Amino acid sequence: MRKKIAAVVVLSFAILFLCIGIGSVFVSPLEGLQIVMNKIFSVSLPESVTPTNVSIFWDIRMPRALTAFLVGAALSVSGAIMQALLQNPLASSYTMGVSAGASLGAAFVIITGITGTIFGMFLLPVCGFASGLLTVLLVLAFSLKIDRNMHNHTIILFGMVFSLFVNAILTLVSTLNGEHMQRLVLWQLGTFSGRRWIHVLILLICLVLGMIGTALYHRELDIMSFGQEQAMSMGVDVGKSKIALLLLSSFLTGAAVCFSGIIGFVDLTVPHIVRRIFGAKHALVIPMSLLLGGAFMALSDMVARTLLAPREIPVGAVTALVGAPFFVWVYFHDRKQ
Repeated sequence: MRKKIAAVVVLSFAILFLCIGIGSVFVSPLEGLQIVMNKIFSVSLPESVTPTNVSIFWDIRMPRALTAFLVGAALSVSGAIMQALLQNPLASSYTMGVSAGASLGAAFVIITGITGTIFGMFLLPVCGFASGLLTVLLVLAFSLKIDRNMHNHTIILFGMVFSLFVNAILTLVSTLNGEHMQRLVLWQLGTFSGRRWIHVLILLICLVLGMIGTALYHRELDIMSFGQEQAMSMGVDVGKSKIALLLLSSFLTGAAVCFSGIIGFVDLTVPHIVRRIFGAKHALVIPMSLLLGGAFMALSDMVARTLLAPREIPVGAVTALVGAPFFVWVYFHDRKQ
């Protein structure tokens, strides 16, 4: 098990570092390491490392790749929580309506035009979390109204209904705001273009807070993944734990979606792979989902910006091309077994 953990850690950071170097101007891993050492520890750069390469690596690609890594990490952790909580491998922030809700809140901030300010950058994840949280609360309220026991299939059903409804509102908002339509449409499809260090800082703070909260509930996640009845028999306050974990998942998704747009399949695919490799214990599932989700998103973003260069394709298209066939394979593989 230790070898698997070490392999995931090394692989994840190796992928991240390679993704920063690959592009129209290639920056070798050695040059990249020298640039990082120079920026952090003021180590002198050799003459072979040009100022152009330093600017490309440190000011453009590194903030973008780190943002992609943190978004992938947040979405994967959120997906792992959802799947364990609802005992459904297809449960995700999208099926619960959180992604759509967070996107709607962020879209209104974008329309106001204040995202270019420091205040706007901090307001973006706040509004994303608030609107994502509101969507979850509405889903829970309607689920409770229909089903007093709040069975998982009821929650997922209402989550899908609200997701479709909010996406319709988001499409209407995009259509009615012609001057912002191109940016909104691109953002809805997923992009990390133009991300800066301030975005990395905000996302890092959100991810650390979310991970601290998740760590406090990893035992409850392990127990609840076997069913509500068994969790209740073992003394778990199912209602309180479910609400707390849904809030944590909403917080992580809201923060991620605000800086990336709607990117699907990461929170579905990565936790599924992690459970196949590391088992069901969330003390391992959560951190491994964080690392693999981050690496997968950074790799997807690199493909998105280099595959048809100088044109850039939406990151959501890349993740869907990988994620959709994977789940078809999982479905038929599980049926055979």
